[in-house]
Amino acid sequence: MKVVEHLARATRPLISFEIIPPLRGGTLQRLLELIEGLQRFAPPFIDITSHSAEAAYDEQRDGTVVRRVRRKRPGTLGVCALIQNKYHIDTVPHVLCHGFTREETEDVLIEMRYLGIDNVLAVRGDDPGFAKPVRADRSVNRYASELVEQIVHMNHGQYLDEELLDADPTSFCIGVGGYPEKHFEAPNLATDIHNTKKKVDAGAEYIVTQMFFDNTDYFRYVDLCRASGITVPIIPGLKILTSRAQVTSLPRTFFISLPDALTEEALAADPKHVSDIGVEWAIRQTEDLLAKGVSSVHFYIMQSSEAITKVLARVKL
Repeated sequence: MKVVEHLARATRPLISFEIIPPLRGGTLQRLLELIEGLQRFAPPFIDITSHSAEAAYDEQRDGTVVRRVRRKRPGTLGVCALIQNKYHIDTVPHVLCHGFTREETEDVLIEMRYLGIDNVLAVRGDDPGFAKPVRADRSVNRYASELVEQIVHMNHGQYLDEELLDADPTSFCIGVGGYPEKHFEAPNLATDIHNTKKKVDAGAEYIVTQMFFDNTDYFRYVDLCRASGITVPIIPGLKILTSRAQVTSLPRTFFISLPDALTEEALAADPKHVSDIGVEWAIRQTEDLLAKGVSSVHFYIMQSSEAITKVLARVKL
């Protein structure tokens, strides 16, 4: 089922999750344990992140530096197929611009259709520090809005591969990202929302936001989006603070800010109690969102269900 259909049919608040594939060379055991921990909450869908190849610089014993290009977390498509067929939960694979040609994107989207996947999240992706050479007979999507356009064309039966001219159209529900505190490359929030509207005008059917820790940022963002003419659902994305290290790593990695009250409490606490502080903060955030009429909340889980289990045990849905 499509994400927008889940939202339209819901009779209670929906809770969805985002997880990451195992590291290259890893096993599925930990991932299976995570999914089994999450399925008790009956998520309508689970997002699976995708990662392009990235450059890394390894220093050798002799002091020389070797540049290596590797994909650290392949397997998005396989994880999606596993979840849908083993657990019967709809999946939302992330599809990237960076690191992939439009032709490669078309191929993977066709595979997704064969696997019965109805949803995709179209994102530009972070700069991997590596630009794969593009052959003269290939092309790339530079922005998420262009990627959305490509998927919409496929939904209309328009393919890049001439051998697919008579193929059935795809029927993907397309989601995109939104940034309550603005994308770090945008000069201001107004410009960022203008760019988000381009994605919606291109055919995106819903928005899921970057994580935020102050609900005021989310509601301001929604109001500004509505004022700009964006009418699609805007699903808030939350992350539970689970360690003192995340006080600095989350802002640095995701270009977000943490409220002073949360930061001060986490830094002053015994490190083993920081997760409890994060849980309490997330409970208050979630309850406030639901009390103000938000019908769906998306949690960035990544690798452990322990904290979200504590949150949802106390939130009334």
